[in-house]
Amino acid sequence: MDTIKASQIRAARGLLDWTRDDLVEKSGVPKSTLVRVETDVVSPRAATLSAIRTALETAGVEFIAENGGGAGVRLRKGG
Repeated sequence: MDTIKASQIRAARGLLDWTRDDLVEKSGVPKSTLVRVETDVVSPRAATLSAIRTALETAGVEFIAENGGGAGVRLRKGG
């Protein structure tokens, strides 16, 4: 799965109990950019999505590709 959706980012933050500020700190993505990404105002650059994804995956989130049930997120087992 190459890309992640705004809804997955929001859900991942919820699973981790992270605020936007937490994700900004962990990813290095400016808060204004994160807000625009999470609200689907912009199509983010690949580097921006990569930074967000890496921060969330490092914290234990797994992104689930669409497979008939829709894209989603979950916490890694044992993590």
